[in-house]
Amino acid sequence: MDFLNRSINWSLSAAFLAVILVSQPLSGQISQTQMEKLQRAVQFIEFAYIEKLEDEKIVEDAIRGILSELDPHSVYLSADELRRANEPLEGSFEGIGIQFNIVNDTIVVISPIPGGPSEKVGLMPGDKIVRINGESSYGSKISNQFVQDRLRGERGSVVEVSVYRMGVSELLDFSITRDRIPINSVDAAFMATPEVGYIKLNRFARTSMREYREASQKLLDQGMKHLILDLNYNSGGYLDVAKDLTDQFLDRGKLIVYTEGQASPTQEFMSTFRGNFKEGKLVVLINEGSASASEILAGAVQDWDRGLIVGRRSFGKGLVQRPFELPDGSAIRLTTAQYHTPTGRSIQKPYDEGDAEDYYRDLSERLSSGELVSPENISFPDSLKFYTKKNQRVVYGGGGIMPDYFIPIDTNMVSEFYSRLLRRGILNNFGIEYTNRHRSSLNERFPDVESFIDGFSVDSAIMDEMYSYANEQGITDEGEEQSEEVVEFMQNQVKALIARNLFDISAFTQVVMQMDNAFLKAVELIEDDTFEKLNIHYIQN
Repeated sequence: MDFLNRSINWSLSAAFLAVILVSQPLSGQISQTQMEKLQRAVQFIEFAYIEKLEDEKIVEDAIRGILSELDPHSVYLSADELRRANEPLEGSFEGIGIQFNIVNDTIVVISPIPGGPSEKVGLMPGDKIVRINGESSYGSKISNQFVQDRLRGERGSVVEVSVYRMGVSELLDFSITRDRIPINSVDAAFMATPEVGYIKLNRFARTSMREYREASQKLLDQGMKHLILDLNYNSGGYLDVAKDLTDQFLDRGKLIVYTEGQASPTQEFMSTFRGNFKEGKLVVLINEGSASASEILAGAVQDWDRGLIVGRRSFGKGLVQRPFELPDGSAIRLTTAQYHTPTGRSIQKPYDEGDAEDYYRDLSERLSSGELVSPENISFPDSLKFYTKKNQRVVYGGGGIMPDYFIPIDTNMVSEFYSRLLRRGILNNFGIEYTNRHRSSLNERFPDVESFIDGFSVDSAIMDEMYSYANEQGITDEGEEQSEEVVEFMQNQVKALIARNLFDISAFTQVVMQMDNAFLKAVELIEDDTFEKLNIHYIQN
C-alpha cells in the first residue's frame, strides 16, 4: 500500500512538473526526453484515469509528493497553513485575547491578555464562556479548534460572548472587538538567587529580541550578575533572531554560525559590539526538544567556551529552510543549506531521504536506548570529535548539541496514577477550580508571586481535595502506593498551577523550577568554582 501511495504521489508530481515545464523549461536541468515523459504522463492521466481530478488537489499533492522525498523539513504549506504556521514566529494573531482552558467540556478563561480586547471589556479569570455569537459553547463538541475558529477573526470584527461568573446569578453578555494579540516568546524571567537571573524563551520569533532585552534589563536592574537561559523544548525560529540573541553573549568578531549548501554560497554570521550580557557566568539549558535556532546559540556558546550547556542532547535540526512564495499565497519551505557551529560541527542529525517517519521516531528511540537516562548510552566516533576554540575542550558533532553536564529524565517523579491524572487533565482542572473558589482570599494574602511562593504550601488537606476531585472524575490510585517523591512532585505541580491561574505563566515556571534538576544544577555550577576550574570565559563584575 505504501508503494501504491508513493506511486500515486509521483504520478501527480510528474503531472505538476509537466504543466510547469511546458511553458518554461528549467534552464536545461531536465532533459527534453524527460520533459516529454512528464508531458505524456499528464496526457495519460487526463485521458484514462478512472475519475476526474481537481486541478488544485493534483498540484498540491504533486508538490507534497516531491518534497516528501527530499528531506524531513522541506514542506509545502497552503495559504491557510502558512498563515497559521507563521503566527507564533511573527509574534501575533487577531482575536479577543484570552488564555483559556477546556474544563469538563466548558471554556474557562485562565486570564485575559493584558491590554487585549477581553481585558478592556472586563472578562475575568474563571469566567466560563457558554455562548459565542448565540451558539452554545459547551459540551462534547468543544475543542481547541472549535474555540479558535470562533474567537479568532479579522481585526475590527465583533464577537458576542455570554459568560457564567461565579457569584453572579445571570449570564453576563460582552461585545468584544477583535484586535491584534501579541504572542510572547519569553515565558518567564525572574531572579533565581540574589545574583542569578533566569529567562525562559519558547521560540525565536520577531518579538523575541525586544522581549529578551526588556526581561534581561529588568533582571539587571534587580542585581543580576549571572544568567540561566532556558531553551528547553524551544524548537527554533528565525536565523537572524538566533544570531542577534547569541550576539548578546559573545565578544565582538566571533563566528556565531555558518551555512553552506549546493546552491547557497557559504555565509558566515559574526558577533558585534552590541549586547547587554557579555560579562557574567552563562548557563544554557537544552534538551531533546531544543532545535534549530536553539542549537545555533548553544553551539556557539559552547564552542567559544563562553558558558556551560546543561541538559540532554538537543534535537539535531541543522537544515536551513528558505521560503518560496507561490502565486495563490501558498509557499514551499525548501531546504537550501546546513548550519555549522564555529568549530565546524554539523548540527543536523542523520536522515534518510523520504523517510520522515523514521527521522522523527529518533526521539522515542533515544528513550528506549537509554540515552535520556545516561550519557554512557551515547557513542560518538572519533571522527566526530572537535575542540572548543579557547580551551580545546572536546565536543562532538554528528547531530545535535551534547551538553557539558548531562541531566537525565527523572523517572522517579512518574507513577501510573500521576500519568492518569495528567492524561485526563485532572491536576490542571483542579488547579483552575481551586483558584476560582479561593481567588479573593488568595489575592488578599499574596499580592505578588514572591509572597505566594514563600507563604503558600499545598498541604495534605489540599491534596485530599485533589484526590476527591480525581475520584469524582473516575480516577483513583487503584491501590498503588505513591512514593514520597511522587507526592512531593504532585504538590509542586498543583502549587504551580494555582500560581499560573492566580498570576501568569511566569509564576508557574518559577514554582516548577524549584524541583527541576537542570535548573538546580545550573544554579550550583554558577555558585561553585566550576567556571574557574574549566576556564570558562566570563568577566567578574
